[in-house]
Amino acid sequence: MEVTKSVDVKNEKSQSFWSGVLSRFKKDKKAVISFYILLLIVISCIVVPLLSPYSMETTNMSDEIRDIAPNSAHILGTDDIGRDIFTRLFYGGRISLGVALVVVFLECVIGVILGSIAGFYGGIIDAIIMRVSEVFMSFPFMIFCITAVSVMGPGVKTLIIVLSVLSWPSIARIVRGQILTLREMEYMEACEALGISDIKRIFKHLLPNVLAYIIVYATLGMAGVILTETSLSFLGLGISPPTPTWGNMMQDARSTLVMQEKWWYWIPPGCCIFLSVMCFNLLGDGLRDAIDPKMKR
Repeated sequence: MEVTKSVDVKNEKSQSFWSGVLSRFKKDKKAVISFYILLLIVISCIVVPLLSPYSMETTNMSDEIRDIAPNSAHILGTDDIGRDIFTRLFYGGRISLGVALVVVFLECVIGVILGSIAGFYGGIIDAIIMRVSEVFMSFPFMIFCITAVSVMGPGVKTLIIVLSVLSWPSIARIVRGQILTLREMEYMEACEALGISDIKRIFKHLLPNVLAYIIVYATLGMAGVILTETSLSFLGLGISPPTPTWGNMMQDARSTLVMQEKWWYWIPPGCCIFLSVMCFNLLGDGLRDAIDPKMKR
């Protein structure tokens, strides 16, 4: 009977916490607007390529189609080989956002597992994991990315592997710090007295209490990955054409002629990058303030 009551109390506290987070989040207008803008961008990236009459790779070297400014037939014009930029923009959004989502998921999985182990066991295990993370963090991130991608060759898989492997230390340190505090709580002593296994203690009793911080990190991390992918693709070291991404669509902006006379080549992907990164940052800030109001400046 007492066990059932304690579980009910725990569930009520969990529901109360998340309902409080949602209530505080709704009061942050910037974060709410950012959420809806991101939702619109994601839905557009899914739907527009399906409804578009053009393909992302179909070329047309006719002078009437190639390199034309926006018109009724091509909302954002065409590029120098006749591909519809509007269609490629949203195909590119699929790739850029998809890569960011996969990278953030993988780095969180790696970082959460290693951070949990380090924080829970401490001692030599903690020291080894933290020293390894410090080695990764001691290198300039972008230079390390450029070197790794250059050695492995550009591509979607390479980019995902490199960014995931290099980005996990930050979330690992966050999780470790939280678990170092939580493992000293009385309920963890009760778990130990009941003989609950280490895996259950970590994944069932500790990580749910760190989940809010992981969500905030993941939201802010999306913006960072989008910018990194954009930078590498712009330099020709990320995802190579003909596969479109917002980053490699910006490559044409390296030309002075394009910058001055062909704005439809680079302004649309630039606006998508700006909106996505800004909205992810505002959303992350809103979630952080909703989860921990004491952090609000």
